[in-house]
Amino acid sequence: MLRTAEERPLGSLFGELASEIGTLVRQEIALAKIELSENVSHVGKDVAYVAAGGAVLYAGLLALIATLIVGVGLAIGSLLAGAAIVTIIVLALGYFLLRQGLANLKKHDLAPRQSIETLSQNVNWAKEQFR
Repeated sequence: MLRTAEERPLGSLFGELASEIGTLVRQEIALAKIELSENVSHVGKDVAYVAAGGAVLYAGLLALIATLIVGVGLAIGSLLAGAAIVTIIVLALGYFLLRQGLANLKKHDLAPRQSIETLSQNVNWAKEQFR
């Protein structure tokens, strides 16, 4: 025969409430893990921008060397001016990519905001139940 909540002992009700709260906390922790892994995947894309920017900056160094070796400057009448022009363009592109990646990284909020909010709500609800 099933008892209603009014007929059950208070200790039994508190035990059931504690068990349910434990289950709820475990589920919220699982949700937080999922939310964090999603945030990390977005950060990975922005780290790729940073890496691309670094690679282009390295290409700028290679462009400087190639420019000096090939003698692009001969076409404009000055080896030094030709090397400087090509180098500045490549370095500017690398700098732009690097800044874009870093700016995108700063926009990401890695905290599991949704999980924190629901956990807070659950704690407040549990406090109300024990009043």
